[in-house]
Amino acid sequence: MTTVHPGARATSSSSLIGRRAALGMAAALALGGASVAAHAQDAAGYPNKMIRITVPNPAGGTSDVLARLLGKELGDALKQPVVVENKAGANGHIGASFVAKSAPDGYNLLLLDMSVLTIGPAVMPQLNYSPTKDLAPIAIPAYSPHLLVVRHDLPAKNIDELAAYAKKSGQPVSFGTPLAAISQLAGIQLAQNKGFEFNVIGYKGGAQALADLAGGQIDSAMASVLATKPLVTGGKVKAIAVTSAKPFAATPGVPTVASQIPDFVTGSWQGLLAPAGTPPAILDKLQAEIQRIVARPDIKKRLEELGSEPTDMNRAQIAQWMQAESVRWGKVVKDHNIKAE
Repeated sequence: MTTVHPGARATSSSSLIGRRAALGMAAALALGGASVAAHAQDAAGYPNKMIRITVPNPAGGTSDVLARLLGKELGDALKQPVVVENKAGANGHIGASFVAKSAPDGYNLLLLDMSVLTIGPAVMPQLNYSPTKDLAPIAIPAYSPHLLVVRHDLPAKNIDELAAYAKKSGQPVSFGTPLAAISQLAGIQLAQNKGFEFNVIGYKGGAQALADLAGGQIDSAMASVLATKPLVTGGKVKAIAVTSAKPFAATPGVPTVASQIPDFVTGSWQGLLAPAGTPPAILDKLQAEIQRIVARPDIKKRLEELGSEPTDMNRAQIAQWMQAESVRWGKVVKDHNIKAE
């Protein structure tokens, strides 16, 4: 009869477990290395076919113009065709949902005003996708602040004078805006901060609101620099504030809202995104190319002509910004019971 000491049995089991753990760890490391290698290979061979940029708005708007400008430059840099397709509807969510549900391979991209994504879940809780979970940010190549404009004969040169005028007149200042849009939320927050109230007049689009403002039918509106600057230059409306963090090059002499309401920054942040799950190496490659393109003097000049300026936020910063903006505007939506029609 052979007697086995209990300690020897334990040592033998521990050795076996240790060997198995080591083999498991080696296998996991091998798989991890294979995954990293696969992602690197994806980026190295990317792209090898046409890239599609979806713009969830009609042709001719800010996002469409920017997508076509960047698409041409990106195509030249990556040596593959880049086409722009417009999928308008549902305040931009038809096109955004289409991209969110596309294959995460870097060949289906989305370019839009990021407010569609940051306020969408609050005003449209029935959305069939999650902007923060189903889309991966790449870059924000252009930012255009809002201009707060008033009819040319309204006696106010800044927002303090506008607030004083509203309080003195005894009736709300009319404010034209598409409903459940970022301009409406920004207008509400601005007026609340200054202690007065806007009488919100709903429009199907910002262009119609600005036309009525130029015609003297409403008192004020807020829209992108691109949309408002021609009317300001032509003397048809008066710019009294810009919502950039610092004075904006395209609107010299116009005071910032932030100079009177600390940290008040809004506008049109034009973002490029891909479906969540797209390999990080591909996202990094796209981000690097976009940032290189918008840093070129000729592109910067073109963006300035469009009333925009490039930004250099990286992917992680954009994701954090999206979360913060969603919280900020979600509170305004909840406090004022705003819903999309």
